[in-house]
Amino acid sequence: MSAPISEEEWARLRRDSVAVLPGIVEQVGLPNVLLPYQARTVSVLDSVRDCPALFVEKSRRVGLTWGLAAYAVLRAARARTAGGMDAMYISYSREMTREFIDACAMWARAFNMAAMAVEECVFDQGDDEGDRSIQAFRIRFSSGFEILALSSAPRGLRGKQGVVIIDEAAFVDQLAELMKAALAFLMWSGQVIVCSTHDGVDNPFNAAIQDIHAGRSPYAHLRIDFDQALRDGLYQRICLVKGETWTAEAEAAWRQKIIDFYGDGADEELFCIPSASSGAWLPGPLIEARMTADAPVLRLGLPPDYLHRSAADQETLLAPFMAELDDALAGLDPDLQYAFGFDFARVADLTVGVLLSIEDRLIRRERLVFELRGVPGDEQKRIVKAVLERVQQRLIAAAFDATGMGWTVAEDMGRIFGLKEGPDSPGRVIAVKFTEEWYRVEMPPLKTAFEDGAIEIGPDPEFLSDLRSVKVQRGVARVPALREGVRGKRRHGDYAIALALAHYASRGKWVEYGYRPVSAGRGMTGHNGGPPMFEDETRGWWRPPLGSGLRGMI
Repeated sequence: MSAPISEEEWARLRRDSVAVLPGIVEQVGLPNVLLPYQARTVSVLDSVRDCPALFVEKSRRVGLTWGLAAYAVLRAARARTAGGMDAMYISYSREMTREFIDACAMWARAFNMAAMAVEECVFDQGDDEGDRSIQAFRIRFSSGFEILALSSAPRGLRGKQGVVIIDEAAFVDQLAELMKAALAFLMWSGQVIVCSTHDGVDNPFNAAIQDIHAGRSPYAHLRIDFDQALRDGLYQRICLVKGETWTAEAEAAWRQKIIDFYGDGADEELFCIPSASSGAWLPGPLIEARMTADAPVLRLGLPPDYLHRSAADQETLLAPFMAELDDALAGLDPDLQYAFGFDFARVADLTVGVLLSIEDRLIRRERLVFELRGVPGDEQKRIVKAVLERVQQRLIAAAFDATGMGWTVAEDMGRIFGLKEGPDSPGRVIAVKFTEEWYRVEMPPLKTAFEDGAIEIGPDPEFLSDLRSVKVQRGVARVPALREGVRGKRRHGDYAIALALAHYASRGKWVEYGYRPVSAGRGMTGHNGGPPMFEDETRGWWRPPLGSGLRGMI
């Protein structure tokens, strides 16, 4: 892993940024000084109420600290009635804190704020362990608020309130204790900003990011990697500062030069992928502890010449499985909610469908699993349609593997049950085209369910094998390309993917309701089919006052 940026390099970069700001402002105007990802971060932070805490995993060399300095000035220079408050900056290096204050002073001048001269001060922390003090650097504003740069000792936050910025948090000593002290600020409407490049998968900073992805922490999250910064104009800004002409070829060469510089550490230093992250994603004992569901597992394998047989032979081969499926579906509780996940395959791998119910305490319990090998697409659609039709009145969502030929199944099911084409669109069929981003965001909640006892699956050795096959690669949990088993019966983590899709579908925040008309003969009963609760419930719509039971006008 590459070392964090040196104090000398940091100081040089900061001096350069301070020196060039007037020229940048003159050329692009003050509103455009911040690049889009810097401005986006400031925009997210600008409402303390909407964003009390923000965690940012970022690449090096993208100037996010420079943008945070602008935010610190904007917040501290405001009056209290406009949301003003003190801003405190913490990092692992004394030189970084000095340079942060220099950047804040630069922004204050650019914003034409009334800031006093930068001064160095010493104040007593009142530490129980002895007479200790912590150096700080300070800017005072006419608003009465200040920007303070502190050491990374957790005691430095005692007795303070406002905005806390913990920069390069992964490299700070006692980060867990420091975050505990900082998050206490939220009790009195403070704000906490934790940003860093990664420093290993086991670092408390990465643990905090994973907690956010898994839903354990309610805090906001941003991810800014090197390529995103380039897309938002980082190299174009560098060319502007250096007085050079931007070209796509020059940017590509510069990008490769930076990647080569970091070498094996490029994934972590530039692309927000924590290092030392390999091995099994879920330990075997944890998986086995969740194998408590009594769910039927239906397996169907068709012969290679299935398509060449007569329609009668095909139906004969399929009939026993369909009868088992009907029996399994008949045993489902109609009062539960359901979610479905479907991993498609046709030749080398298995097709797997997983049906989960959502029960008391939001536990996801496996209710049905089917595995198909060598089954043509039309027969797969017939099987899936039978499952979804059985639970459609209580179906939250169904997530389908839509990579390759899987898209045809998702599309046809979408025609029947409604294709959901966006987060806010109607429909219950979700076509998932797997990307690294999908795995990065959607796999942690499934792991959390295993860890918290919020999921129950069937006791099947193949399921255990598939879940154990999921590995953490480049910081992301996914199924490796290697297949397991003998030729013709190999598995590729198919059950694990179907379960992940079902769990993803079960977390949908929508429920669709259909209109159910009042059945005949209920006109003289109450709203729930029992005795009338009110006199009006016994009156038909035709009784006086005429039309009182109708909406609108006649």
